[in-house]
Amino acid sequence: MATGIIHCGACGFTINVKAVSDDSQSSSRRSKMIKLEITSDCPNYQKIAKELTEVDAYKEILHKLHTGKVYEIFAKYSPHPSCPGVSGILKTVEVAAGMALPQNASISVTK
Repeated sequence: MATGIIHCGACGFTINVKAVSDDSQSSSRRSKMIKLEITSDCPNYQKIAKELTEVDAYKEILHKLHTGKVYEIFAKYSPHPSCPGVSGILKTVEVAAGMALPQNASISVTK
């Protein structure tokens, strides 16, 4: 299991992600299903959470950028393309699948 907490910035919204891998499934390089529980105070991510409940980690992480289910559902409900929520969800999926180490990431913007 991996958890992610994404603080989105000026909007003040937070996204909480719980990603769980079914370790009993075969470790085929073709598929690694991850169950997702997403909660947020953002109305757009509340819609995303209802639809984005499971993903194949290999399809999300190893395929061409912006072609996976996470980006497809994000594009459907979020009017804000620079929202860090989508990358935070993908990073949490990657860790749950054992494809990355759990490390903090951040974006610092100044003017």
